[in-house]
Amino acid sequence: MKHKSLISINDYNKEELFQILDRAEDFEKNPTQPLLKDYVIASLFFEPSTRTRLSFESAINRLSGKIVGFTDAASSSVKKGESLKDTIMTVSNYSDLIVMRHPIDGSARWASEVASVPIINAGDGANQHPTQCLLDLYSIRKTQGTLDNLNLAFVGDLKYGRTVHSLVIAMTMFNATFHLVSPTELKLPSAVKRYIKEKKLNYYQYTDLKEVIPKVDACYMTRIQRERFADPMEYERVKNSYVLTRDMIEESKDNFKVLHPLPRVNEISEDVDTSPKAYYFQQALNGIYVREALLTTILGV
Repeated sequence: MKHKSLISINDYNKEELFQILDRAEDFEKNPTQPLLKDYVIASLFFEPSTRTRLSFESAINRLSGKIVGFTDAASSSVKKGESLKDTIMTVSNYSDLIVMRHPIDGSARWASEVASVPIINAGDGANQHPTQCLLDLYSIRKTQGTLDNLNLAFVGDLKYGRTVHSLVIAMTMFNATFHLVSPTELKLPSAVKRYIKEKKLNYYQYTDLKEVIPKVDACYMTRIQRERFADPMEYERVKNSYVLTRDMIEESKDNFKVLHPLPRVNEISEDVDTSPKAYYFQQALNGIYVREALLTTILGV
């Protein structure tokens, strides 16, 4: 896996996924080590981010690495009209690895084809978000004790939700059953559902969240993403489709956990935060350990 880019969760097989998750467990026990003291990591965020960018930066700092880059394309030469190709080829000269978020689907794959250093996709449009997927896998394994044969609910924006797309694809490796809850306008894309079918696994589609809660081991909530809608009226029509409250999870399984890639808007009531079944803030913390594991694995240290 040394010097191997991570663009899609499909880039790693099951054995490689376990290698990252097992190494993340080691970093959870000891997250501060000077393993990247001789490395420079470029952080190129062409699109706003809080958790992904900060957890990458925290991981790099905890490993004594150096960070260069930008948090807004407006502060870079992109504003002057520089192409993505020229930006990536130039930054490749300044760094040992590039972490990139971009609003256009497929941009990370294109960047990996022109870069002379490995690329980690930190989210490309509504396509994929593989590092979020890795920390989601880590969180599911920690809370369930396994990744195999689970019933998982995915709720909210399944059409544009790149975190959902990556995690569904990954969980097909582990014989999951998928319970898909969304407004009609925001159903999981046909291409992803076809992927489930090709693996001979089952998925069920719902519009009622309460119907699903007692059936599943974990519920992956997502926000309705205003920024993905070209028509503001379409967003207003679906924005509050699902709100998970504490009373809704009272009849859930003992092992049930609520997950969320964050940021939360209002799809999880704050009264859920104090429930032992809420795991989304710990899930965000797990991102540091997983990204430490990923960075060191790709750089071969």
